[in-house]
Amino acid sequence: KQHAAPQTPPETAGYRLDDQIGYVLRRATQRHLAIFSEVIPEVTTTQFAVLARLAEMGAQSQNHLGRATAMDGATIKGVVDRLVRLGLVETAPDTRDRRRLTVGLSAAGRSLFAARVGDAQDISDRTVAALNPAERAQLLELLSRLT
Repeated sequence: KQHAAPQTPPETAGYRLDDQIGYVLRRATQRHLAIFSEVIPEVTTTQFAVLARLAEMGAQSQNHLGRATAMDGATIKGVVDRLVRLGLVETAPDTRDRRRLTVGLSAAGRSLFAARVGDAQDISDRTVAALNPAERAQLLELLSRLT
């Protein structure tokens, strides 16, 4: 007895989840996060991004740090608060505007970042391991154009 192919409901016609950019990006992000947490368990990817920006740019206002790491005000505040509790960053009132907080790496934060920056690069390499070097560069360039 021959079975008929299942009919695609009209409301899903032309839409395939596996072809949607958001879904594919989320799957790639989940893979990256799993690799990251396995290799660098001390901090989250978001916390590491803050450490990386501070290592790159030096101490700065919490507001500017949020913009530099693509985080909104509430998110950067929570991340900075957790990093303070971990002893990886220090905050101080801004010398020009006491209403602002300046955030900088602590000695422990500098040490952790220096010890883990090579691992972070390895994590990125593992995330895109299925791509050749030209494809990796192209992927980064294309994704950068979307932001």
